[in-house]
Amino acid sequence: MKTEQLVASLVADRSGSARPLGRTVGGAVLAGALVSLVIFAVEFGPRVDLAAAFATWRFDSKIMLVLSALAVALGACISMARPVVIARWRWSVLPILFLAAALLAVELVALPAGTWQANLVGSNALDCLMAIPLFALAPLVALLLALRRAAPASPALAGAAAGGLAAAVAATMYAFHCFDDSPLFVLTWYPLAAIPVILVGAAVGRRFLRW
Repeated sequence: MKTEQLVASLVADRSGSARPLGRTVGGAVLAGALVSLVIFAVEFGPRVDLAAAFATWRFDSKIMLVLSALAVALGACISMARPVVIARWRWSVLPILFLAAALLAVELVALPAGTWQANLVGSNALDCLMAIPLFALAPLVALLLALRRAAPASPALAGAAAGGLAAAVAATMYAFHCFDDSPLFVLTWYPLAAIPVILVGAAVGRRFLRW
């Protein structure tokens, strides 16, 4: 039997009784996020000036960035969980790149050059590097368990996508606690905090999601 026929038969076998993949992934995200929200509420909590922060363009742009990353990561995770990867989700990365570049350019123009480094380093860099992987743990476990029921073309890439989605969920939560709103900070430390989650997802997925 050819590979294409094998994949087609697997998809046909699952299609009649299997839960839709998008719903499975969404349910895993929700379950993991609820666990992380408890940790967030007990140990961190939202910033005290949250209402005032919503009136600033830097905070609003930060929320826009993490939500956009969450949407793209969700599409990537669903695609990578399939026996045949649908690559259309990659085009959704372009708007985020353009948005990030535009926000970075505006910030560099708005701030004096002497303050760039201070805004990049911020005051919560270490907090960010610890909190995002912590908040991502429960969503990552839930996603890996959910993808176990799928048949990803590449277990490692599916695990990495799960890690990226878990990190995006965590970053969205952390954004409401973090006082550093500068695009210089967000575009530096949030991705750095996501890297270990993605690497762990890829390493675990390579073995755990094999079929």
